[in-house]
Amino acid sequence: MKVAVLLGDGMADVPLAELDGKTPLEAASTPHMDALAREGTLGLAVTIPESLPPGSDVANLSVFGYDPRSCYTGRAPLEAAAMGIELSAADVAYRLNLVSLLVGHGEVYMDDFSADHISTAEAHELIRFLATRLAEEGFEFYPGVSYRHVLLWRNGEDRARTTPPHDIQGRAIHEHLPDGEGADNLLHLITGSQILLKDHPVNVARREQGKKEANSIWLWGQGRRPAMERFRDRFGLEGAVVAAVDLLKGIGRVAGLETPSVPGATGYIDTDYAGKVDAAVQALERSDFVFLHVEAPDEAGHAGRLDHKLQAIADFDARVVGPVRTWLQASGEEHALLVMPDHPTPIGLRTHTRDAVPFALYLSRERGQRYRGRAFTEFEALTTGVHVAEAHRLMEHIVGKCRLW
Repeated sequence: MKVAVLLGDGMADVPLAELDGKTPLEAASTPHMDALAREGTLGLAVTIPESLPPGSDVANLSVFGYDPRSCYTGRAPLEAAAMGIELSAADVAYRLNLVSLLVGHGEVYMDDFSADHISTAEAHELIRFLATRLAEEGFEFYPGVSYRHVLLWRNGEDRARTTPPHDIQGRAIHEHLPDGEGADNLLHLITGSQILLKDHPVNVARREQGKKEANSIWLWGQGRRPAMERFRDRFGLEGAVVAAVDLLKGIGRVAGLETPSVPGATGYIDTDYAGKVDAAVQALERSDFVFLHVEAPDEAGHAGRLDHKLQAIADFDARVVGPVRTWLQASGEEHALLVMPDHPTPIGLRTHTRDAVPFALYLSRERGQRYRGRAFTEFEALTTGVHVAEAHRLMEHIVGKCRLW
């Protein structure tokens, strides 16, 4: 059986006055997801256990079929795995964002958690510079993609309280700086980065171009080496994860899945959708599973850009769901197609919530089932009465390890 999971990060939302009371999923053009809602099973799934924070790390582990309550240690170790960074049991990985801070009214504000979606080339220059000037014994800097990077603290401390920068966009940072065990070390690195980055040539050039500067690092999402069962052993499937962001690649690598590189994959609305679909189809031709992740709706939600979120949802439907669905239908093989977000990223909040999300699952072996909706929307998913309290069981249902309806 061929299994494809297509995930539009952060697609779910709430009714918006700007859309005459519709959600972005209701307002955007989504004919392919709507067809899945009519032909497959439509319902709601809880991807974030109450005991864990509402992050993409926790939520995507659930969609992959892992119970995050038993395997989640933090976001950064998964991203470190994607970058090939080896952690010992005593090491701690931190997510390192390049951010734009703004001073005003006697406060320092989180102006942009992504440093205006700084290019990877610019970011690498800054991270390598910090690695030579700021790293002390036990601290290692690793460049990633765009604003997303990793700090490794050998024999480090993981008990500091840290805050995702996208949760405090536009807000004063003082109350959200690292606090608790090990926080002094983290604050030293953050303040040191501000001194070093202020007049770096990359930022001088960005200033002249009218772009936001990457004038600080932000450390968060720490954790130790994760322990996860291999996907093949858990579900009897082998395949690949196609994604632009290291978090998803990290989950894939820890699970023993391939993580092909798509050169034009950016993590935003300018990503190479065709390249990602090609990589997904190649994975399905070689094996039997693919997880294709699109970050753009989530990034638009964090930025508060309704126009970009509507575009991201429509592009995901037309340029990812449509082509993959067509390929699966033409393959003539028994197949499963699961489409869903990982969590809501409401435009009005600009951060994640833990609300249940809609999913549409088409299983060729379940033709004629009755849990259908008219469209792929939050409200239609509610009306079917299908509610999966633990989203990790969706994958178990797909491979026949349990029955949910």
